Amino acid sequence: MVALATLAGCGSMAPAYDAPAPGLPERYGHAAGAADAAADLLAADLPWQQYFHDEQLQALIATALENNHDLRTAVLRVQEAQAAYGVQRSALAPTVGLGADATRGRTPAELSLTGQAYTANQLQAGLGISSWEIDFWGRIASLNEAALQSFLATDAARRATTMSLVAQVANAWLSLREIDERLRLAQQSETSQRESLRIFTRRFEVGAAARLELTQVQTLLAQAESLVVQLQQQREVQLHALDILLGGAVVPANPVASVHGSGNGPDSQVLQPLAPGLPSQLLQSRPDIIAAEHQLRAANANIGAARAAFFPRITLTAFGGVASSELDDLFRGASRAWSFAPSLSLPIFDAGRNRANLDLAEVRRNLAVVQYEQTVQNAFRDVADALSAQHWLQQQVQVQQRALVAQQERARLSRLSYDNGASSFLEVLDAERNLISAEQQVVQTRHALLASRVALYAALGGGSSQLAGAPLLPAPRIPDAAQPATPSSSVE
Repeated sequence: MVALATLAGCGSMAPAYDAPAPGLPERYGHAAGAADAAADLLAADLPWQQYFHDEQLQALIATALENNHDLRTAVLRVQEAQAAYGVQRSALAPTVGLGADATRGRTPAELSLTGQAYTANQLQAGLGISSWEIDFWGRIASLNEAALQSFLATDAARRATTMSLVAQVANAWLSLREIDERLRLAQQSETSQRESLRIFTRRFEVGAAARLELTQVQTLLAQAESLVVQLQQQREVQLHALDILLGGAVVPANPVASVHGSGNGPDSQVLQPLAPGLPSQLLQSRPDIIAAEHQLRAANANIGAARAAFFPRITLTAFGGVASSELDDLFRGASRAWSFAPSLSLPIFDAGRNRANLDLAEVRRNLAVVQYEQTVQNAFRDVADALSAQHWLQQQVQVQQRALVAQQERARLSRLSYDNGASSFLEVLDAERNLISAEQQVVQTRHALLASRVALYAALGGGSSQLAGAPLLPAPRIPDAAQPATPSSSVE
């Protein structure tokens, strides 16, 4: 049996695995500035706890990793694939069972060799092997390899889900940060316009201002009030989205309180620039690419199983133990019994089933190749888009900040000119409206810049080295619905 088991694992009819060459360029566009800014900082080696410095954001991410339903589903998928691999792997070894049988029967005289009816007993006990397939052609080994690669692909998908969740929580937090800053500016504008309305109402009452000027101030106040209401609605919607990401956990009343008043600080203090590295490094740092490669390996192994189906299948059934017609004699030395029953089956005619299974396996392998190449190209595009957005948004922020300074000066001069009677209030109204718009645009563009840095971190496989080092076995335990969620090291 040891020799047979050794021979069984000697061969495989799967084709030699040859990883596709995705044909990536040597470097990214707009990568020089980012690389110079942080030459020794690679996203794959940077855990999210070190990239996102804000303590409240870290707490939100940790809560999401504990409670998010998508991530819990991904972990359960890993457990499912791990169990399926264990089932398939067990087929490589024989199943040995302990059995005991007892039979009592009467044979009539017509069927008896002696012409006399008789009653007989048959008792036996021992160890047996039932229909163990000797894997001469590597069919079971190929299926075992396919199950293993599917398990590894599922775990890589779990890591990709974890990275995506971290990025989604960070983006939700940044969106709340943007909305809060815009809301603060809008409320300041509303307060200023309300004071202007009070002054112009008094002027109109004493005849120092025309009704047209009063209505213009009322219009500007209404616009400021409308913006405040819109931003409050957007904030509630964003809080609901964050609640979903946190898996229903209680969202803090003010999850971005730590950044209030810092809206004009440098963006590098919130999220630092990253070095994109080389495009070829994506093949080792992106979990979705790793998952696609494991799926390709699984499809390649399935071809070996389909090829082996054309060859004879040898199974072994064996028994060793004791047998007797009387219970008292069952365990005596002369009662030893054994049986050895090898079986060979060779497909002769199956209406083309094996040929079709092989064609199917080859087509699925070709499909896995296309999906792998597409995944690599999409990953490269994600990085290129994030770098491009970061490059141009940095310039937009600089331009808009200069425009904001100019609009602030214009608003001051137009108000001074109106107070001296050198211009109409319409110029003041236009300057105030443009100032509000410029303030909002600066905040929105700065948020877009920070969001591009989050996107770049995720596109480069941020923290993937830490996630890849998490133990795969045993599978993490998911708490019951009635129990509070607890952190899982393999999830984090």
